[in-house]
Amino acid sequence: MNKLPVKTSLLALALLGLGACSDSDNLPPPPPEPPTPPVVMKSFEVTVTNLTANQPMSPLALISHNDDIKLWQISESASVALEQLAEGGDSTGFDTISGVDALVRGAGILPPGMSETLMLTLAENKVDALSLLTMLVNTNDAFSGFNAMDIESMENGASNSLRLMAYDAGTEANSEAKGSIPGPADGGEGFNAARDDVNRVHVHPGVISQDDGLADSVLHTSHRFDNPVLKVTITRTE
Repeated sequence: MNKLPVKTSLLALALLGLGACSDSDNLPPPPPEPPTPPVVMKSFEVTVTNLTANQPMSPLALISHNDDIKLWQISESASVALEQLAEGGDSTGFDTISGVDALVRGAGILPPGMSETLMLTLAENKVDALSLLTMLVNTNDAFSGFNAMDIESMENGASNSLRLMAYDAGTEANSEAKGSIPGPADGGEGFNAARDDVNRVHVHPGVISQDDGLADSVLHTSHRFDNPVLKVTITRTE
């Protein structure tokens, strides 16, 4: 059998390699990656006014969460997070609840007659429901707020106004006794894990006070409240 010279074989292989490189160089470039869609943000402005005569409100807690959860239910037992807020004004228990996306807190106590505005900005895919909570601190376990408001469909510039009543967490008896109220009327105990009331959330019946005949009460006529106790305006600003 005739054999090609070694030099001729090497040259043929080199030419084949150059041909292959030339073919790959002529392939069209891959299509560019599609641009990442911009994240759409929604912003909300929530203004809260304390309508009471002498019931300071604990630092406001504005909470964004999934629309399949509620932070309280009338006639149902309060969660520990709600008990901590309603007895001591502490909203930190809501930070760890599954389904909560964001929590914005007020700057401090909201005095009677005063207003505070909170701002909340969320990615559009995180906007489901909004809740607000605060304690009437010259009480044993009264709180106010709104629960799981649907904000997903609010148009930019839309506004919604509410007047809110006071609720009783049902976790601490409304004794009004010395040492049992955390507000300035007493400066007593806040949260206590023991429950000695009806253990269900209900509309608050109001305070009685020592001026009304409850001798052991540390409260006075000025601490009484009628519903509504809060005025709230929610506006979508973005």
